[in-house]
Amino acid sequence: QSQLVESGGGLVQPGGSLRLSCSGSGFNIMYYAIAWFRQTPGKEREGVSCINIGGDKINYGDAVKGRFSASRDIAKNTVYLKMNSLKPEDTAVYYCAFVFAQICAYDDNWARPREYEGWGQGTQVTVSS
Repeated sequence: QSQLVESGGGLVQPGGSLRLSCSGSGFNIMYYAIAWFRQTPGKEREGVSCINIGGDKINYGDAVKGRFSASRDIAKNTVYLKMNSLKPEDTAVYYCAFVFAQICAYDDNWARPREYEGWGQGTQVTVSS
């Protein structure tokens, strides 16, 4: 069964950094565009980033532009989300998702959860002093 597995979440102080990992289990994610979303209780899932299969076209949500960066390592079958200058409002469960496509959906459609075929189980990120 094809699924994604996230790791790297935890507790960090404001201004700190974390790197999340999203690995393919049972399939090779090099053929898939991969997105990161986050969600807090009572709110809709928010698009954080989407990276194409080449790793050279990446979309970011307005709330994280300039602070977060996505990348992919084909050899490790893994996509990363490096998060810098973390703020308390970045606290959320972070999910990665995949879609069988070379590029992320156009305009802001990449940030719509229904664009994706499968999801990981999520990893908690808490930013607090």
